[in-house]
Amino acid sequence: MRQGAVLVITCLALATVVAAMASLNVALPDIARQTHADQTQQTWIIDAYSLVFASLLLPAGALGDRFGRRRALIVGLIVYGAASVLAALTTDPNVLIGLRAVLGAGAALIMPATLSTITSSFPRAQRARAVSVWAAVAGGSGVLGLLASGLLLEWWSWPSVFWFNVLLAAVALAGTLVFVPESAESRPAPLDVIGAILAAAGIAALVYAVIEAPVNGWSDPVTLSGIALGVLVLAGFVAYELRHRHPLLDPRLFRNRRFAAGSLSLTLQFFALFGFMFVVMQYLQLVRGDSALTAALSLLAMPIGMIPASRLSPLLTQRLGARGPWVAGLLMLATGLAVLAHLDGASSYGHIAAGLIPLGAGLGLAMPPATTAITDALPKELQNVGSAVNDLARELGGALGIAVLGSLLTATYRSDLHLTGVPPNVAEAAESSLAGAAAAGGAVLQQAQDAFITGLHAALFGGAITAVATAVAVAVLLRRRRTPADRTCPAPADPVTHSEREATE
Repeated sequence: MRQGAVLVITCLALATVVAAMASLNVALPDIARQTHADQTQQTWIIDAYSLVFASLLLPAGALGDRFGRRRALIVGLIVYGAASVLAALTTDPNVLIGLRAVLGAGAALIMPATLSTITSSFPRAQRARAVSVWAAVAGGSGVLGLLASGLLLEWWSWPSVFWFNVLLAAVALAGTLVFVPESAESRPAPLDVIGAILAAAGIAALVYAVIEAPVNGWSDPVTLSGIALGVLVLAGFVAYELRHRHPLLDPRLFRNRRFAAGSLSLTLQFFALFGFMFVVMQYLQLVRGDSALTAALSLLAMPIGMIPASRLSPLLTQRLGARGPWVAGLLMLATGLAVLAHLDGASSYGHIAAGLIPLGAGLGLAMPPATTAITDALPKELQNVGSAVNDLARELGGALGIAVLGSLLTATYRSDLHLTGVPPNVAEAAESSLAGAAAAGGAVLQQAQDAFITGLHAALFGGAITAVATAVAVAVLLRRRRTPADRTCPAPADPVTHSEREATE
């Protein structure tokens, strides 16, 4: 009973954090009207959370390992809940941006602690199933966050989204205090302060440049210099960690093929997922004309595929080994994106569901083995850092997916949109975005919708190609290396499962 309660509480805390990544997108028009936020401020109301969250994940994970994962979860939930209360009460867009950054700091303490609490609380025989539940919640909470926000906005205004965060954080905090055990290490390694600073600075510079790239352009000096600075600082982080006696994250871990495969796979899975959600929410609302709530409800077909597949994944992994279900899941993800890449303005919901169900099922199959590969590669005393790597892969992949697939959509949209005989200000607004064309209506909107659909095809095919490339990379990284003894000795008499064989490797 206690393990079940731990799983429920940690998954609730996880859902609170993940839902906040996407849920505010639905409320953004309402926020802009009531706070008079300009376009730049609107962008940073969304992105301040992701920037701080991604930057602090590794240092926050190390703090959890050193001072206790339960303690990190409690502090993170208090910070998150308090910042949500203040955000619900403010009317200043700049204050709201700052509070979203504080929310990101609280989330950085919460998310690694949820997974590391599970891996340290459950015996190895039950850990894979518990991790599969965690992975399903991590994958589906973004959609559920959109749905919850849409429902709240049907009756109340945007502060209700933050009051909902307060409620979730309060319930998770109460459950943590009652049910979640402490799992601090008795002899923790010294905290790598310099490594933490270098990691936070390098990731912040890189994520900032990626977030701003669709606005400034990928060839803009600000973008290029931000990416260069981030890569340079992270290279310094790697060099420092290789020489440090107690590194925050030992780069040699990436020599472990399963750890490397898990990190790469999660990054590119969330690249495809968040890029897809960014594109499809615009399609549903601006091409199909759905309301925010209807658009969120339309995505519920994705958890229909994801939840049973995530429960099936550990069973298949136990019988067949991780490689088969993992690669199959990535190929199903690619299939779903390829089906959705054929959408047009007249597509039925059946067509949308036909893409969403395999997309969700693919994520459900591929995420649990990828997550387990990362956590199983690290010793017990470094589980919070391993969880932080897992979370960083998701967050960085999501930021890259929105930036890269969003840029591909925008570039294709603008090159395919040819407006003639309209006032310059109308043409400029339409070329800036489909939302700008919607204000003009008529023939301008029709042409813009056609151009947007062309851009959607390019973006989603790009996501599908990325998923196929990831499947190939994982298959190569997880291939079994045959030794001379394997080629000359007969097979053992006793049956050995694929998962047992992988464990001995």
